[in-house]
Amino acid sequence: MRRGPFAKRPENEPLKGAATLRYDARGLVFALAQQHDSIHVTPLKVIFLADTRPGHYHLAQGVIAALTRLRPVEVSRIEVKRKWIVPTRWLRARINAKTFFPPRMLRMSYRIDAYALPKADLVVSAGGETLMPNICVNRFLGIPSIFCGSLLRGLGSENFSLVISSYERDATSPRHMVVLKPSSIDPDALGRPATVPRYGPKLRPRLAGLLIGGNAGPFRYRREEWERLLAFAAELSRQWGTRWLVSTSRRTSDSVADRIAALAKDDSVIARFIDYRTAGPGTLAEIFGKAEVILCTEDSSTMISEAVSARLPVVGVAPAAHRFTDEEQDYRDFMIGSGWCRVLPIAALTPASFAKALSEIEPLKQSPLDTLAAKLRQRLPELFPAS
Repeated sequence: MRRGPFAKRPENEPLKGAATLRYDARGLVFALAQQHDSIHVTPLKVIFLADTRPGHYHLAQGVIAALTRLRPVEVSRIEVKRKWIVPTRWLRARINAKTFFPPRMLRMSYRIDAYALPKADLVVSAGGETLMPNICVNRFLGIPSIFCGSLLRGLGSENFSLVISSYERDATSPRHMVVLKPSSIDPDALGRPATVPRYGPKLRPRLAGLLIGGNAGPFRYRREEWERLLAFAAELSRQWGTRWLVSTSRRTSDSVADRIAALAKDDSVIARFIDYRTAGPGTLAEIFGKAEVILCTEDSSTMISEAVSARLPVVGVAPAAHRFTDEEQDYRDFMIGSGWCRVLPIAALTPASFAKALSEIEPLKQSPLDTLAAKLRQRLPELFPAS
């Protein structure tokens, strides 16, 4: 691999602390990177810059999962933590300056040693905190870059090889690719049916997923709204015989999680409770693999997108106090308009309204990973030579 113009050493040792794993074409980790002699296809070496927010790094993991559909992938994951004393406006000004020097930026602002970066063919990241390191790695190593998310003002798309967005406003930008928010969730690996029956008044799910978020930005749940949501879950169990697979998230307050834990003692209502406080992130696949439908609080676009990606009928529920940005409203409208999900106010949530919402949903039939992989091959053909 050829080094970029800023490189000082011909050979770099693997970055200390970087997790390097190999994935096969199905996206499964199967060997450490050193065992590459057993692979006939040259792996795509990816630097994955990850912040600490699951809603961000899950997007980048979705892109990497799609890449594995095209060729084996070796991933070096590097955690990004900006020094608190470094303001965003300073970073933005420096990255556009003629004196910009990537190794200095990485070292001073993120404590990343540019000269210890592993050899790579591509850098992938998601979330605003990874924008600057992505550009630095791209320019220092002279490799293509993919960023998932919205760009900060003053940082144009020309700084990246490809920007993956879920907002229609970016559809005309030549460097953007507008898709359903990427997710590593593979509906086929989960055993999801290719064709999902139309649930509703005449076909009631036996097992439903309930994904619980919490207060975030303009989303504010009142205590009585949480009580109404959980009372609905219990009422549906009584009327329909439906049991729930429930998961909380990092946003869920202790009081709400404790209330669910108490309800979970009745296994005729809750078949499985995954408490984020002890389980941590990355547990939704268990629910997606077993549930027939999903009820999800609207504060998490990621949870809703992942459920849609799993080919599940999804009903979102919102508190009275909530508001979306214009771009996020456009994204929700896109998913609703596509027939993949419906939304109800918590105040209007009843077995009858839930049944009606389910009857209007037609989940995805194709795997979003296959769709994304095809688009990545088209946009970055140099990474996927013809066999």
